[in-house]
This record gives sequence, structure tokens and C-alpha cells, in this order.
Amino acid sequence: MSLTSMRRAVRETVSGLPREFWWLWTSTLVNRLGAFVATFMALYLTLDRGYSASYAGLVAALHGLGGVISSLGAGVMTDRLGRRPTLLIAQSSTAVSVALLGLMQHPFAIAAVAFLVGMASNASRPAVQAMMADIVRPEDRVRAFSLNYWAINLGFAVSSTAAGFIAEFSYLAGFLIEAGMTMACAVVVFAKLPESRPERIRKETDEPEVGLGTVLRDGRFMGVVGLSFLVALIIQQAFVGLPVAMGQAGFTPADYGMAVAVNGVLIVALQIPVTRFIEHRDPGRLLVLSSLLAGYGFGLTAFAGSVGVFALTVCVWTLAEIVNAPTQTSLVVRLSPTHGRGRYQGMYTMSWSAAALVAPLMSGFVIDRYGAEWLWGMCAVIGTATGAGYGALMRRLPAEEPVVEAPVTAKPEVSAAQQELGGSLK
Repeated sequence: MSLTSMRRAVRETVSGLPREFWWLWTSTLVNRLGAFVATFMALYLTLDRGYSASYAGLVAALHGLGGVISSLGAGVMTDRLGRRPTLLIAQSSTAVSVALLGLMQHPFAIAAVAFLVGMASNASRPAVQAMMADIVRPEDRVRAFSLNYWAINLGFAVSSTAAGFIAEFSYLAGFLIEAGMTMACAVVVFAKLPESRPERIRKETDEPEVGLGTVLRDGRFMGVVGLSFLVALIIQQAFVGLPVAMGQAGFTPADYGMAVAVNGVLIVALQIPVTRFIEHRDPGRLLVLSSLLAGYGFGLTAFAGSVGVFALTVCVWTLAEIVNAPTQTSLVVRLSPTHGRGRYQGMYTMSWSAAALVAPLMSGFVIDRYGAEWLWGMCAVIGTATGAGYGALMRRLPAEEPVVEAPVTAKPEVSAAQQELGGSLK
């Protein structure tokens, strides 16, 4: 691709999105620039504090349990209280609890506060995704979710590299920096983002109220949630199984940071061109491909013996993330009714939180009992099963099936929401 073509591709990818989206994007970027704790929690507990891999897995599991509980609650809050208040409560609570976690000394206190951090940090996700769906036109959502994912990984590429060196100097500094940057996100939301919930539109429709029971009875959507859990179970090993395995193999926190930073760097480099590719491809095939890449990418980790080889395996499963994240998130929005976006996004977010609960327990047990090689083999098996599941699900979900928001009604709804947003900013 020539430089001119590349510039045109970038311009077409970022153009036409509302101003509110870019403030939300900025908040996401700031948040991920300071995301040190989740990346290095396992190393902090095993190397700095001297706890076992099983204890590190238990703490990470409690963090995930907090996320499971808050996902559904935050989804309900997002629909009832609003996107903006939910974001402000979640980000402020995260800042306070992360700072507190860095000061804890007793094993029980560390585990308890990690649970609170999981609850607070995960509560913002349904609100962010619902707000993005509110303010972006349906035809632009894959592009918007890709750009948001790009911001997440741009921040991660910087923070994971910096965190390796910060950890060697002071783990506490990492906790406090993350707390400060998370509070900065809350400031951005407070100052620049008005409420986007389409309350007026919802009241004018005759559609029934959406409760959590409605979501649970939506078999097609819950199938997506279940497969999302399996994908997340694999991807979570980057933050629980991989650092522990590398630490036991004699690698330093900086080694792990450099290897896993490839994930963010590669996404930053490839997300925009890949976005243009996946916008016009069959989502079923993309989800099958991404599942296989995730499973076998981690499966190849069993053969890694140097930082360079670890980095190569990161490249494989990173390609899975690049394809899966915007494709799957767009599918979730498509299957969600407008006035139930918060609850549907909360259930989808819960699949990742549940994986964050199960993954560390699984990795800690498998590594302690059988060795890391068995863990990587299990990832390959799960990836294969997930790919088969997506193949079967998407055959039952024809491409020509009408989406929840038909184009004839979606544009006026978004236009009205954007007019309300723009007016409140003036």
C-alpha cells in the first residue's frame, strides 16, 4: 500500500464519527495508559510477595468474581440511572480501590480489595459500550468499536512496557499511577460527556421492557455470550498463565513486559487496515478464524524458550484479538434492543468477567499440578471447540436476518440522540 493510499485509509476510518465518540475514545486511552495493576498482579504476588501460583490465581479469580457481580448490576444501572452516572461512579471507585490495593499487606486484605477492584473496574464497560452504540450510526459501529479497541491497545502497548520497569523500581508506584489516571478518566467524563441514553425514544415505542430474564431467555444471544466466554478464557492467559509461566522459567518482569507489549504494538499497527478488511467480510468466518488463532497461538507457547519466541506466539493470538473484538462487539449490539442495551452489554461483559474468574483458577491449578505445557495444550483444544461453536451458531443466524435496528428507524434515532448530545455541550 502506498503512502497516499494509507493516508486515505486512515482518513476514511476516522472520519464521520461524532465529537462525543472522540471524548469517550480519549477517556478509554487515558484509562489504558495507566493500566498497570492487572498486567503485573500475578508477578507482584509471586515474585515480590512470594506467594504461590495458586494464591495468585485465587486473587485474580476474586478480581474476576467482582467483575461478574458488577457486570449485571452495571448493565441495569446503565439502562436505569444512565451511561454517564454509571461511568463516573465506576471510574471514581476504581481509582480509590486500586490505590488501596497497593497499600494492603495481609493476604486476606489483598484478596478482599482485589475483589472490590474487580467490581469497580468492570462496572464501566457496559456503560461505555452502550454509550458508543447510542452516539454512533449503525453503519459506523464496527469502525467505532475497532477504533476504541485500537485506543485500548495503544494505551496497553505503552503501559505494559513502562510497567515492567516501574515494577522493578516500585510496585506501589504502579498502583498509585493507575489510580491517578483512572481518576483523570472520570474528570474527562464529567467535563465532556453528557448523557446519551435514548430515554425519549424508548418511551415513544410500544416495545416491552427488557429485564435480565429477557436477556437470559434470548437463546441466540446467550449462545454468543457462551462462546465469548471461551474466547476470553483463552485470552486471559496472557495476564494470568503467561506471566506465571515465564516467571517460573526464570524470566524477569521486564522480559514479560517486552513480550506482551508486542500485543499492543501489533494492534496499534494493524487495527486500522484490518478494520477496513473485516467491515465487508462474513462475521461467522471471522469469528471461527479468530477462535482458532487464539487457541493455537497460546498452544504454541509450549514450545517457547526465549523472549523472542514468546513474542512470536503473542503475534499469533494478537491477530485473533484484532479480528474478534470489533466483530463480536458489533454482533452483540446488533442483537440488543435499543432500550435494553445496558443489560445486554452487561451480560456480554459478564462473559469476560466470568473468564477472568475461571482462567486464573484453571491456570494456577494446571501449572502447579501438571506444568505450563498442559495449560497451553488446553488452550488449543478450547480454541478448536469455540471455532466449531461459532460455525454452528452463525449457520443458525443468517446474514439476511433483519437486525434489531432497521436502517429506516435507526438513523432518526441516532440523529435525535446526537442532537440532544450536541445541545447539551453548547
